[in-house]
Amino acid sequence: MNRFLSNATNRIDAKGRVSVPAAFRSVLVERNVQELYCFQDFVFPAISVGGLDLLDRFEQQIAAEDLFSPAANQMSLLIHGGGVFMRLDAEGRLMVTDFIRDFTGITGEVTFVGRADHFQLWRPEAFLALQAQAREERRLAGRRSE
Repeated sequence: MNRFLSNATNRIDAKGRVSVPAAFRSVLVERNVQELYCFQDFVFPAISVGGLDLLDRFEQQIAAEDLFSPAANQMSLLIHGGGVFMRLDAEGRLMVTDFIRDFTGITGEVTFVGRADHFQLWRPEAFLALQAQAREERRLAGRRSE
C-alpha cells in the first residue's frame, strides 16, 4: 500500500504525543519519508502532513507564477508561513504542538485522515461533522442527476 487511506482516532498522551496509525507509518516507510512537512490546510481546520514531495509540488506552482504576483505571494504565505517540519519519534509518535492545537482546536484526541498522497490531523468532532456534510452534499448531487 502506498497511499494514505481511511481514518483513525488516537488519544494524545500525557507528554503531548500521539501515535500515528500503523498503516500510515507503513506508507511513510514505503515512500522513504524521513521528515514530515506539515501545513495548515487551505480549506479545512486540519493540518496536512506529507513528505518533501508535497512541499516540492507547491513550490513548483509558485515557480510557475511571477514570483512577485499576488498568487505566488499568497501561496508562499500559506505553504511557507503556515508550514513546519516535524519528525516522528522512535515509537512512531508525533508531538501535538501549539502549531497543531491552535489551528485545529485539537485537545485530547487526534483523527488521522488519509488523503491519498498525504494525511491530515483533525479534531475528531470537526472531521465527523464535515465528513457527514460532504456525504450529504454528494447524496443531494446524486439525486439532482437522476
